[in-house]
Amino acid sequence: MTRPRAQARPLVERLEALGHEVVECPLIEIERTSDDPVDAAGYDWLVVTSPNGADEIARRGVNLPRVAAVGPGTAEALRGHGIDPAFVPAESSQEGLLREFPRPAGRVLFAAAEGARRGPIDALGADFVPLYRTRLLSPDPPDGDVVVLASGSAARAYAGVGGASPAVSIGAETTRVARSVGLEVVAEAGSHDLAGLVAAVRDVMESRT
Repeated sequence: MTRPRAQARPLVERLEALGHEVVECPLIEIERTSDDPVDAAGYDWLVVTSPNGADEIARRGVNLPRVAAVGPGTAEALRGHGIDPAFVPAESSQEGLLREFPRPAGRVLFAAAEGARRGPIDALGADFVPLYRTRLLSPDPPDGDVVVLASGSAARAYAGVGGASPAVSIGAETTRVARSVGLEVVAEAGSHDLAGLVAAVRDVMESRT
């Protein structure tokens, strides 16, 4: 399990309930960029691209307009904070969000990690606010039948420390990054959320028994 410890517990508990032994090995750390309010007054949409972003918007966001979530995991995190997203694309990726985003988009504020991909931001003509930065960690990777990757950053960190276990990925973008750094992806979650990851790990482990 490569998620930060603060975020890993719900997934760990679900996998342990299925009878799996879970070893936590956090590979990324989330650092806040500011404590200043994110004022979305005057915008038609606020786009949030990750559960970490949802946490920061709940903490710092004011005058929120309609909120778009990149996928069900982000939408779930927003709802957990009492923010009901007005739009979640059927395809859980930034490309899917772009293809399905309501048009005309109007004035859009794109809230994501520092160093986020510029393509979707530019395509929407959006303003950008960095909410947090992701720092890669370098622990010794433990042995495991599979490694669970919930972000491209985790994939890069795992490859960087020499991890070699086959991977279960949360979605297409994480799969793309994992393969680009030489990791073997044996399964991809059918939905970009906790339930999708659990189901993918279950299917892989059952196929080996």
